[in-house]
Amino acid sequence: MTAHTADKTRSEATPRQRWMAVLSRASRAEIAQLVGTDVPRHDILKAPETGTVMVEGRAGGAGRRFNLGEATVTRCIIRLDDGAMGFSYALGRDGRKARLAAILDARLQRAAPGAALHRAVDALAERQSAARDLASRKAAATKVDFFTLVRGA
Repeated sequence: MTAHTADKTRSEATPRQRWMAVLSRASRAEIAQLVGTDVPRHDILKAPETGTVMVEGRAGGAGRRFNLGEATVTRCIIRLDDGAMGFSYALGRDGRKARLAAILDARLQRAAPGAALHRAVDALAERQSAARDLASRKAAATKVDFFTLVRGA
């Protein structure tokens, strides 16, 4: 996927898809900070459970798909007392992270756009984007271009 295609895909995502992506990339500490100490009352509809998913890659980012390998994923589904349901999928085996992310998903669905919780998730998304950009610049600095020198016949 090219950078342009990735940007286009991100811009076409719904607000919920965007915050779910941010929460899936966040650490448990970042998610716990967003939830705060006031964890709302909720029922666990599907307790955190861990499984695997197949990860696909593309040669050069745009070539044919191939199976890269499996990744461990934990999912959780909760329902807040007000009826809002929250879902989460997170890489790894951290059940607490998955539960807290599901709580945030439910709370974000109920929060008005522009509310403090939405602004906090947007700030987290900016930090994640800055970290990706920094890692990309560091990788680009180590890039080596190889070429073949053709000698005269």
